[in-house]
Amino acid sequence: MSLKDVKHTQGQTHIFIDTWDITPDQHWLVFSAAGNQGTLLAQMLSGKLNPEVGNVDGLPSSVGFVSLSAQQGLLEDELANDDTDFIDQIDHGSTVEELLIEYCDDRGLLELILNDLDLVHLRSAGFRQLSTGESRRVMLARAIISQPDILILDEPYSGLDVSHRHALTDYLQTLSTSIQIIVLSSRLDDIPDFLTHAALFSTQSPTLMTREQWNQHPLVAQLLAQSGTGSDEMAELVRNNRHQTCLPDPLVTINNGRVAYTDKTIFQGVNWQIRHGEHWQIRGPNGCGKSTLLGLIFGDHPQCYSNDIEIFGFKRGSGETIWDIKRHIGMVSSALHLEYRVNCSALDTIISGLHDSIGLYQKPTKTESAQAMEWLKLFHMESLAKTSFRRLEYGQQRLLLIARALIKRPALLILDEPYQGLDFLDRLLVANALEMIAKENLSQLLLVSHHKEDVMAGIHHFIDFEPETEGYRIRITQKTD
Repeated sequence: MSLKDVKHTQGQTHIFIDTWDITPDQHWLVFSAAGNQGTLLAQMLSGKLNPEVGNVDGLPSSVGFVSLSAQQGLLEDELANDDTDFIDQIDHGSTVEELLIEYCDDRGLLELILNDLDLVHLRSAGFRQLSTGESRRVMLARAIISQPDILILDEPYSGLDVSHRHALTDYLQTLSTSIQIIVLSSRLDDIPDFLTHAALFSTQSPTLMTREQWNQHPLVAQLLAQSGTGSDEMAELVRNNRHQTCLPDPLVTINNGRVAYTDKTIFQGVNWQIRHGEHWQIRGPNGCGKSTLLGLIFGDHPQCYSNDIEIFGFKRGSGETIWDIKRHIGMVSSALHLEYRVNCSALDTIISGLHDSIGLYQKPTKTESAQAMEWLKLFHMESLAKTSFRRLEYGQQRLLLIARALIKRPALLILDEPYQGLDFLDRLLVANALEMIAKENLSQLLLVSHHKEDVMAGIHHFIDFEPETEGYRIRITQKTD
């Protein structure tokens, strides 16, 4: 494959490539420091996008492509085909096996892929029942089972727990002996050893290098130093926003928490309090119930009313409204990202956090609009203020949802894999700001992340999900300085 004199602009992302030859014996890392150039490149190499200027030659006939946007698109398709209203049971969507058979009817290969990506036990599960990490493995399986000529993986480790990240690295290492692989990443800890070359997008044009040159390149240290100022400004916005009322201590109490379905227990025996000044990280394997536990607190899980939960002084199910709870909580999660399917503008998306709504259904005040515009300026998105949320890139959407959660300065900030889709610098900006928020107790954090580099010095309390005979139990630990 070769790219020559390529120029293309999409939204705020610009890509310029003079000459780039990708030979069959090369496996490439495409690292995006700031922007969405990697995704644009992947669309060109898969034949889904023709550049405005220049040529892309020698494209393979078959490309396997995995991305967060494609995963989101499949979830939306499954929701659109929900038949729950027409059958006598909940429709959880196409099963994992059905989704793979769409791409290959070779039963032997199907069984091999299910085993290699740890999907055997999920083969009959509906796609909408899966956790983010489980869904990610299904997307990888769909790309691989089609036996493409080249495999392009956009953030392939996103949402995977530590065990499955290691397993995927080993699997891709083996796969690389028979298929060319291009990995798009914005994380320094997600770079497999089998990659032979790297393209670093720190500007609109890539710096092309061998893997040895990448390992010694000074630009990474420079990038790490660029996020400080923006993080200070972000924390300042949280300080200056809406004042919080005084809330009782503990903020949250769960007694003997349990979530179970007719055929499966997710977890049980959860006894947990969140006291003033405590910041928590929730850890555990894909599918153990981390997001479900957060849903019990946030109030969007159906079994939150069958559990003994007290939050902000309200006994769950004692007559409180959902708004009594949510007005004190900021939420960022893949589930919320999926739910945000309305066509409101970027500005209104941020303002909607002040009203705890999906979309905005009342005219904002001048003060609300001014606050939201400050967030857009921080993320260099002020020119997109009137652009529909749905038309923005996945990473831009995620930044808006982070601003939506922070604009009201919530007492409790729930962050379920918040960095998905963010480029290198945006992730550092948000992470450093969250560190300041934790240090100054501007909000209390509940963080779910599988990456060591996401661990914050300000978090001293941990919940670990541990398997038992039926479902999971939790282990609570505390770090001492």
